[in-house]
Amino acid sequence: MSKVFVGLGSNLGDREFLIRKAVESMRDLPRTLVVRVSSLYDTDPVGEVDQPAFLNAVVWLETTLEPRELLWQLLLIEKRMGRVRSQRWGPRPIDLDLLFYDDDRIDEPDLQVPHPEAHRRAFVLLPLLELDPEFVHPTTGETVRKTIKRLPPNPPVRKGGRFWY
Repeated sequence: MSKVFVGLGSNLGDREFLIRKAVESMRDLPRTLVVRVSSLYDTDPVGEVDQPAFLNAVVWLETTLEPRELLWQLLLIEKRMGRVRSQRWGPRPIDLDLLFYDDDRIDEPDLQVPHPEAHRRAFVLLPLLELDPEFVHPTTGETVRKTIKRLPPNPPVRKGGRFWY
């Protein structure tokens, strides 16, 4: 089984419901187990900032799906939940990002693992800190606990409710 972290985000509709629905969909994936889910975090938008705030979380999966298979499954979940990719960093009902797949490094046009921005984003690192503070980033070689200290003070991320699972 491979250890995988997936980032979730939503800023359209009932954000919490959509994130919970996405987690339930991941529970139904073949050869995949949802190990833990972080708390929910309210996050100011990145990139295109004239849009509603996001609700974010990170899911820890154990899977025997290959990275490309898993990515395909995540994209299918997004599509079934109404995601239309029309604007980069634009508003969306659900966003599922394959953040880490074991310590693999994949650099292909449509699949980059680890996610190239994961180590710079508080809305990834804070939830990941809850799940596995000693996880080592495959590229930087630093633990989540150490990487998070490099974030600017007071990032625009606020811990919301505990994700029940």
